[in-house]
Parts: sequence; C-alpha cells; structure tokens
Amino acid sequence: CSSPTPASPPPDVPSSPLVPPVSPPSSLTSPPPHQAVKDFGAGAMVDVSKWPLFSLLSSEDLASVRQACVFGTSANEAVYVSHGNEVFAFGLNSNGCLGTGDYCSTIVPKKLNFLQGKKVVSLSYGSGPHVLLAAENGQLFAWGHNGYSQLGNGTTNQELSPVLISGHLQDKKVTKVACGSHHSMALMEDGEVFAWGYNNCGQVGSGSTANQPYPRRITGGLQGKLAVDITCGQTCSMALVNSGEVYAWGYNGNGQLGIGNNGNQPSPSRLVAFQGLCIVAGYGHCLALTDEGALYAWGANTFGQLGTGNKSNHLSPVRVLPCRVVEVAACHSTHTSAAKTRTGEVYMWGQCRGQCIALPHRTHFSSTDDVFACFATPAVMWRLLSTENDDFVSVTEALRKEFDSPETADLKFMVGGKFIHVHKALLKIRCEHFRSMFRSHWTEDQQDVIEISQFSYPVYKSFLQFLYTDAVDLPAEDAIGLLDLATSYCENRLRRLCQQIIKRGITVENAFTLLSAAIRYDAEDLEEFCFRFCLNHLTEVTQTTAFWHVDGAMLKEFVTKASRCGAFKN
Repeated sequence: CSSPTPASPPPDVPSSPLVPPVSPPSSLTSPPPHQAVKDFGAGAMVDVSKWPLFSLLSSEDLASVRQACVFGTSANEAVYVSHGNEVFAFGLNSNGCLGTGDYCSTIVPKKLNFLQGKKVVSLSYGSGPHVLLAAENGQLFAWGHNGYSQLGNGTTNQELSPVLISGHLQDKKVTKVACGSHHSMALMEDGEVFAWGYNNCGQVGSGSTANQPYPRRITGGLQGKLAVDITCGQTCSMALVNSGEVYAWGYNGNGQLGIGNNGNQPSPSRLVAFQGLCIVAGYGHCLALTDEGALYAWGANTFGQLGTGNKSNHLSPVRVLPCRVVEVAACHSTHTSAAKTRTGEVYMWGQCRGQCIALPHRTHFSSTDDVFACFATPAVMWRLLSTENDDFVSVTEALRKEFDSPETADLKFMVGGKFIHVHKALLKIRCEHFRSMFRSHWTEDQQDVIEISQFSYPVYKSFLQFLYTDAVDLPAEDAIGLLDLATSYCENRLRRLCQQIIKRGITVENAFTLLSAAIRYDAEDLEEFCFRFCLNHLTEVTQTTAFWHVDGAMLKEFVTKASRCGAFKN
C-alpha cells in the first residue's frame, strides 16, 4: 500500500500532453489481431487483453469480463463488470480511484461490494482520477479524487469507495456520465444536463467560474432543450440536443468549442456550422458526425489530431475524411483520434505511440477501440467497452442465428418467389399482428406457407429479422417500405427505428423522397427532420429529380412552409 499522491491542480490553459511521448514505433502498420472477442455494442471484434493491464488476468477472469474500462494518466487502472453484474477493480489506485476502500495498488482484481448487482450503463473517469458510474436504475455513484468537488457530494474529501450521489438529483434518472479533467456531467432520462466540480474556465456551464460542489442543472442555451448526448474535454463540455444542435462551453483557448473564436464560455453556446448525430471530445479537440455521415473536427491540433494534414488549430469545424463515417472516437486524456467508415475501414490520426500523424491513416483494425489499445498515449479506453466471450451464446445471439433457418423453422413466408423460414411461436410472442393471425379463425393458422404480396422481399425479410434481433439493417430508401409495414402492423418501436435509419441515410438526392414518405406515414418528427434538411440544403435539393417529381399539392405546401421559415428572404 502507498499513501495518496495529491493530484496537481488542472492548468488554466491545458495544452501539453498528459504524459511524455514514448519511443515511436518502427511502423504504423497495425499489429496482428489477437484472439477476438465480439463487442456487441460496437459491432466489432475486440480483445480486452490488448490493453496490457488486462494481460495480468487469468483466462478464467478474462472470460468473465462483460464490460471494461482502462483509465488513468498512465493507463494503469481498470474497472470491469462480470456477466453476473459484479464490479471489480485493479491497478495502481492513484488517489483511491479503484474504489476498493483503501490506497492499495493491486494486480489482483478486487470486488466492489457496494456495487454488487448494479447493472452498469455508463462509466467515465477524470484526471485525478475520479470515476463516475451510472446504473440501469438511474442511480449515480462516484469515487476517487475530489479536490474540486468533482464527485458531486458537496465536499472536497476523497472517497475511497463508491458513494451514491443523490443530492440535488431527486426523482432524476441518470442515463449517461462524462468526466473532464476535474469536472463532471450527467445526462438525465428527461433530457436535462447536470454538471459540477472544477469551474475555472466555465466548464460547469453555470455562467460563472466558481467551483460547483454538487450537481447543478445547466440552463442558459440548454433551457427547454432535450439533450441526447454529452461529452467532456479536459476543461470544456458539450451537449447534443434532439434537434441535432450542438452546444459547447468552458475553456476555448485552442478553439475546442468550435464557435469561431478562442474566448472561454461560461454558459452553453451553440455551434452553428452543422447538425450533429454524434460528438466526442479529446484533450483539446473535438470530433462530430453530421446527419449525412460527414466527419468534422476543430480545436487543438499540435499533434495533428484534427486530421487536416497540418498542425494548425481550427476555431470552427473543418471537414475531415471524404467518405461516409459511422463512428468517431476521442478521449479527454489523449490527443488521438479514430473513425470507422460505413464500409468498415478504421482510421487513426493525432498522437499515435509518440508520432504525430496529421492525416487519417488507414489501419487493419476492425474497431476504433483497437486504435486506443495499441496506439493511444496513454492507452486508455475511450468508452466503456462491452464484450461477450466467443464461447458465450446469449439468448439474443441464439435467436439471431436461428432466423431463416430451414432446420428448425416450422413456418415459411413466400415473398417475391423467395422463402423466409421462421418460428411461429416466436412471431406470436413478439408481434400482436401474428398473435392475432395464428388464431383458429384465421386461415393462415393452418398453413405451412404464407404468401405475402403487399410488401417486397427485402422489406418483409427485414421486418421478420427485426423480430429476432431488435435490429434493422436497411438503406434509407428501403426503410421507407419498412416504415409502411410498421405503420400497417402497429409496430411503434420499429417505426422509430425506421425513422432513425432514414435520418442517418438522408442525402441531398433522396431528401425530398424521404420527406414525402414521412408525410405519407404521418411521422411528424421525421417530417420535421427531413424538412429542416431540405431547408438547409435548399439549392441542391431543388435541383434533384425527386423534387420535381413530387405532386403539386406537396410542392406548394413545402414552398409555403419554407417561405414562413425565411428561406426566400434577400
């Protein structure tokens, strides 16, 4: 055991690396993959033993890992959750950040009994380090360094074991947590955002620079807004709201707020450059995805972490990578960036094992998590990693494998001359339409083959597959037909998934077609989204074939509504 080492105060102007760069590798070619473990959350193959700390675990302990997070200024601390929802910690234990009740470092995992049975939905860490954890029931727990009240318990005393943070969060359910260097944020189920801790640059968003000892709801620009995502840089904060607008506040010396200047902002300020679907923050830079899968970056660029080909900071978002991106990765304790494209290619740039990579470098990885395991400095995890062992077959995975399986199916649908093999019992369990169909007074109940003529094969197969997997994999154009089916069958959750697919797949070419579909199927939220997209890309949209093929009544309605929104003002 060792006595606690006081964490040094965070700098007012964070610009230097957290740790000295290590010797550069001889090549940027990704190392050969280890034995893979499937990451169901990211849809990639990830092996937690790629992080050196996890190589200490026995094969039995590794097999028990369901979720994991490696953190700390040298990536020497880790927390993981077992399949039985037991929480363990091991590593250096700086400032009691392992939550084990003492300052003892350990290479043998210790169980955090206070969190026994708590299903973890979100975990984040600061530079002290301090750790925040959100449980499935909405409870918030914290432990570790607390010199700036970043734990949110109203004191500046370190907590060596997890404590429940409930003050000022009565009747609130936490769904996500995010940590900066020495400040914290939490997203609530109702879309409100709370922040607390160190506030020298306004990163708590309270309108002042006074430290905040307990969770405080952020208002200002977020007043009346429904937040859907949050992220923290070292001393800045960001929130994404359901309309796609991005708000930022806190330290801005390197332009990491993306608002066109480098002045600190003590209250949320809106980025006006684009509508976002996803935001992540690095030490002093930020990455965002737009509704079209375009990747933008801004802020500090000392290590090439913006991917622009140079090391100049950018005060406003700049486009990076010409291809369509589906995932971006960054972490407040590193200067590393990573992205995954729609075709599965993984790129990395920024500080990579001591080298400064100023342009996105294509790797042989299948996951952005692998980039951080093998090339980030320090080699932390950029998110709470969810894993399942190869030899562990969940109920979800077993059902997925049996979809369209002739060996076990007891019913076939014929759609467009093709068979789809399914299980009658599962359809009855999962869908009210089929529950009604397979009653004795329906002729279909006695049939081994049911012919479907009103929907296409891809659409109907995707619908049946959804009943087995809770997932949909269709391009936006085909999702229109699935939205039609979901409306006909009163499948509201499927309707929402279709709308999300359409939002992510919208382009200038198909925007008006998707808007027409949203109106036809009475999808009000999707209609507003598509309308705003058309409005933001008005010149390009009006030159497409889809725009001129629309019926006159809808065209008139669109022009009228666009005019009311000021689209045709001089």
